[in-house]
Amino acid sequence: MRRMRNLSVEKPKVLRIGLLLVFLSGGIIHAQVPTGTISATAKHSSGAVQSKTPSPALLILDRGNVAIGGSDQASLAIVDPLTNKIVARVPVGEEAHAVAVSADGKLAFVANFGGHTPGHTISVIDLAAQKELRRFDLGPLIRPSGLAVAEGKVYFTAQNNKLIGRYDPASDKVDWLLGTGQDMTHTIVLTKDSKTIFTANMQSDTVTAFEPLAPRYRLDPPDWKTTVIPVANGPEGIDVSPDDKEVWTATRTDGSVSIIDVATKKVTQTFNVQTKKAEVLRFSPDGKMVLVSDMQGGELVIIDAVARKVIKRIKLGTKVQSIMVAPDSSRAYVGVNGESNVAIVDLKTLELTGRIPIGDKLSHVVEAPGFPNGTGAADMVWVGTR
Repeated sequence: MRRMRNLSVEKPKVLRIGLLLVFLSGGIIHAQVPTGTISATAKHSSGAVQSKTPSPALLILDRGNVAIGGSDQASLAIVDPLTNKIVARVPVGEEAHAVAVSADGKLAFVANFGGHTPGHTISVIDLAAQKELRRFDLGPLIRPSGLAVAEGKVYFTAQNNKLIGRYDPASDKVDWLLGTGQDMTHTIVLTKDSKTIFTANMQSDTVTAFEPLAPRYRLDPPDWKTTVIPVANGPEGIDVSPDDKEVWTATRTDGSVSIIDVATKKVTQTFNVQTKKAEVLRFSPDGKMVLVSDMQGGELVIIDAVARKVIKRIKLGTKVQSIMVAPDSSRAYVGVNGESNVAIVDLKTLELTGRIPIGDKLSHVVEAPGFPNGTGAADMVWVGTR
């Protein structure tokens, strides 16, 4: 284990909210907001009047190739989960890669990863007004990819800089940075008690755990203990179990899942789930299931979290990526990027029950080498209580 100094003060607390945001390659966050309508009628960036933001609402981060104001652009789509209809879209940055939401459900944050030109911004979105308030420039910190919200602040990964940072929307500043020393630090999760931060480092084949320590000197900010945990090849999908006891990570190249004990920071088990290229891993909120998207295999793989075995494979289409599980664990929303929709899976019957169209799938006719092509949900979050 290594000790690393930081630039900050307080330890974070993980945010749990009732908000559903969907990104066809990203993660899930829940936020508590009152049931009902969030906002008054808002206007689209093109000037068109949009419907009110419902509560609960499903927010889908669309990677792009959807016509907005006459141009193909990434957007945050606001969906009514009762009708599965998109009620509004908010433009965001190129190749938007992850989304998170504030505790009160008022603000959404989007990591703009970038395409051929590396991205270096975070979009701050007013969900009631359905508009981007500002696009915070991270400066030399490029390729923000993972996001998590705690105590009103936004934790992010800067993939190319091999570090994690913290953005304070109140002061509109980055107030904390901590290096990982690992290659391609891509995704980030925090335990509910906020005592431990985990990152998946894709090219180093590791997961890093960060724990705050008492400062060496009285007026110093907390020090941090860093534990580098070797896992299987190419970890990307990562999540913490609802009881904060385990971290599971799915690897892209060898079809395996590794389980890490949060207390000891050691891998307790690795087993093969036979994915061809795993992207996202999510626990159901009740802790009974773990869901893994297989982008190359076109499947959603459902694992019994207790038995540690695959109980169902569901063919959904091409380029299956992001996953969001409803707060009551009744259904999963899964991004099918190759077909420009979000599939809805009943987690009681383990059957496909519907789809939410995201955009014109004919639009993804150009593929930037090394980057996902076409319309697609990169990440998802649920807003509301149902």
